[in-house]
Amino acid sequence: MCVFSIVSKITMLRLLSSLLFVAFASGCGRPSYQPSARVVNGEDAVPYSWPWQVSLQYEKGGTFHHTCGGSLIAPDWVMTAGHCISSSLTYQVVLGEYNRAEEEGPEQVIPINAGDLFVHPLWNPNCVACGNDIALIKLSRSAQLGDAVQLACLPPAGDILPNGAPCYISGWGRLYTGGPLPDKLQQALLPVVDHEHCSKLDWWGSSVKKSMVCAGGDTLSGCNVRLWGSQCGPDTPAWPLASSPSSH
Repeated sequence: MCVFSIVSKITMLRLLSSLLFVAFASGCGRPSYQPSARVVNGEDAVPYSWPWQVSLQYEKGGTFHHTCGGSLIAPDWVMTAGHCISSSLTYQVVLGEYNRAEEEGPEQVIPINAGDLFVHPLWNPNCVACGNDIALIKLSRSAQLGDAVQLACLPPAGDILPNGAPCYISGWGRLYTGGPLPDKLQQALLPVVDHEHCSKLDWWGSSVKKSMVCAGGDTLSGCNVRLWGSQCGPDTPAWPLASSPSSH
């Protein structure tokens, strides 16, 4: 059984700061296989074009099941959403995953040791609008980086994305509300909506905070409540993450 840890805010900030240095030193955010052009509707992603995408899986009845996504931000660290973590479950992560229905070769299955799940200390599952829906996972061994497995970039502290900036969501979330889970990794383009617009009363009002990324506003979303990993840009050669990714 895994036991997740509630770490102090200072400890989590120190972890993220050190991981930011590791990611940039490792040449993060540069996929060997480029994502497809800016398709507005969701579609199958180009295999391994989001090589930091992680499948977080929990054990039940002797079998591991996909529950959320995440992003590899250092060789032995994954970032996901706080709502994806339960103290009663045992987890593993799968790197280099594309088609969950097939073994394709690049997959790396890495177990998670008890106590190596770190949830933001201010995350409250009864107050999603309060924010802080983020968690860090320490892998039991380092990932082997290659074409199918690479590191994501973390954005600079305080980075604010402009209205209309292109963001992609990726993951194995439901294809539509109440619909099936796809086998192949999905992606979709969701332009950023700035805080001024997103916080209007006929949008999300006070539920949305400046620390959150608001995007879309059309029919596309990270379905089934679980957020999708999002990456925005690239105005630079590298894709930075824009939210705590937890793609279903």
